[in-house]
Amino acid sequence: MLQNSKMGRAMATAGSCALILVIVLLQLLNSAQLGVARTVAGDVEALKAIKDSVDANSIKAGSCLGSWNFSVDPCDYAFGELFTCGLRCDGERVTEVTLDDSGYNGTLPPAIAQLSALQILDLTNNAFHGPIPHTIGNLTDLVRLLVSHNSFSGNIPASLSSLSNLQQLSLDDNSLEGPIPATFNNLTSLVRLELNGNNLSDRFPMLSALGKLNFLDVSDNQLSGPILAVVPPSLVQLSLRNNGLSGELRLNLAGMSMLQVLDLSHNKLSGPLPSGLFDHPALEQLTLSYNRFTSLQVPGSYGTDSQLIAVDLSYNRIHGPLPVFMATMPSLSALSLQYNYFTGIIPLQYAKRVSASLAGKEPLVRLFLAGNFLFGEIPTPFMNLSTQEVNVSFGDNCLLDCPKSLFFCQGGDQKAASTCRAFTRLRF
Repeated sequence: MLQNSKMGRAMATAGSCALILVIVLLQLLNSAQLGVARTVAGDVEALKAIKDSVDANSIKAGSCLGSWNFSVDPCDYAFGELFTCGLRCDGERVTEVTLDDSGYNGTLPPAIAQLSALQILDLTNNAFHGPIPHTIGNLTDLVRLLVSHNSFSGNIPASLSSLSNLQQLSLDDNSLEGPIPATFNNLTSLVRLELNGNNLSDRFPMLSALGKLNFLDVSDNQLSGPILAVVPPSLVQLSLRNNGLSGELRLNLAGMSMLQVLDLSHNKLSGPLPSGLFDHPALEQLTLSYNRFTSLQVPGSYGTDSQLIAVDLSYNRIHGPLPVFMATMPSLSALSLQYNYFTGIIPLQYAKRVSASLAGKEPLVRLFLAGNFLFGEIPTPFMNLSTQEVNVSFGDNCLLDCPKSLFFCQGGDQKAASTCRAFTRLRF
């Protein structure tokens, strides 16, 4: 009898537990059906604001924004049948908004600041326009801010300088204007900075405190003034192409020991080219065309320590004989010195380098010397070359015999003798 009583109590207890479990499950199910949010309310409001700020006609079926249906909780349904793409969550917080390149036409709402746990914002390759809201500076967890290839306009908000964790900032190919904020020097975590393809103006700012920055591109803007030693020594690639920069080149090349690519073409830079460019321990690509440089300094190593693979000094005002030391650069395969004021004969070392007969050196497969004042005869090794081997141009010089039947003499007659004599008298 006692045993039966114990069994009855046990069964009753088990039944009560089962009933409680069923009630809890029903409550959870009802909560989900009622849309009780797992994502924090501010994040949901910000996501709604982003979608509402985009023209509905530009939201295509099957796109990320097209799948954002707020009848369900975003973080609970991320990468499900709804919210198929465009966001990531960590628990109840949205940590990433990365939209596909579907041509979304809209603005970026100030409510973006409510995504206070956001680490990545990527709107690349769309049609967002209007100003970048200053409230974006409140997203202090941001690591990557990528809005390349849109139509954002107005000034770069100074509030971006508050993003102390930012590692990549890509604002390239928009319609931004005004100066680069001087406070960008506070972005000490930055590794990659892309501002190219805008309408930015004023002086190039001091960025020397960005000790982790290795990629900087501010090409195709309207910057002016000199380039001083205000760039970080950690740079691997520096491109300031197509601006209005002027004055002499005064970069601290000795301190930039990791620099591999330097492009300062299409500016107004002048004066001598420092020898440090030609015996740099890491520099591989040097593009300084379309400037006003007048001379170059011979490096102490005479080029034997150079790592340069491609050099373009074309369309400057460099005078004097062709620099023989460039033929000693062991890795050089492309050299353009065309449309300068070089004079004298073509050094035999150039011919040997093109014909690959200099031991221990890469052959020059591209050699452009057109548009100078070179005279004398063409070195014999050039005569045995074919267009399948190299690309060479000698047109528009003062050479004695450069008939168009030779492939490297095509593309322009030699200068008139009177022009060559006048230049020689002027120079000597």
